[in-house]
Amino acid sequence: MSPVRVASVVEGHGEVEAVPLLLRRFAAQWDPSVPFEALKPVRIARSKLLKQGELERAIELAAYKAPEGGVLVLIDCDDDCPAQLGPTLLRRAVPVVHNAAVVIAKSEFESWFLAAAESIAGHRGLRDDLTTPQDVESIRDAKGWLKRQMSHRANTYSEALDQPALAAIFDITAARGSSDSFDKLCRELSDLFNRLRPRALQ
Repeated sequence: MSPVRVASVVEGHGEVEAVPLLLRRFAAQWDPSVPFEALKPVRIARSKLLKQGELERAIELAAYKAPEGGVLVLIDCDDDCPAQLGPTLLRRAVPVVHNAAVVIAKSEFESWFLAAAESIAGHRGLRDDLTTPQDVESIRDAKGWLKRQMSHRANTYSEALDQPALAAIFDITAARGSSDSFDKLCRELSDLFNRLRPRALQ
């Protein structure tokens, strides 16, 4: 059986390590009997990615890493509307690689940690009494929120170190219940994996 392979296009240094880790966690829940391989992401600055032709080139490179596989494009929404930006980017992605998925994190990748705050309490210097805030997707600076909860490490948050570490432990089920954009990620991944499964079984 061949593995289901997924490459990704991301914008941040932390996502380079965190996204493959998250993909592997999701794949293990989706169907542990199907081997899965998450390729190292292609990182491209958001300002560059939004320019015509740049996203397409990044997707081509990602697809080259995952022949017969799929490509996930994952960026933060920042001040954009995910419902508008996501479909726009998907229309650009699909002609490059058919098995593509685009997910816009609202408002940041770290917002998904806030959506399952209880599950990361006491880790990475975070306070032991963390609770999931109301309407996590309305919090514009999720990184700052995490920084303010780090009582034991001089209030530091390192995207390169903490983002992968928290991606390894946050409660995926809880996050789905508190974050619409994370739930969309899970639905898009499930759909993408199901499309790729027949190739893996050949």
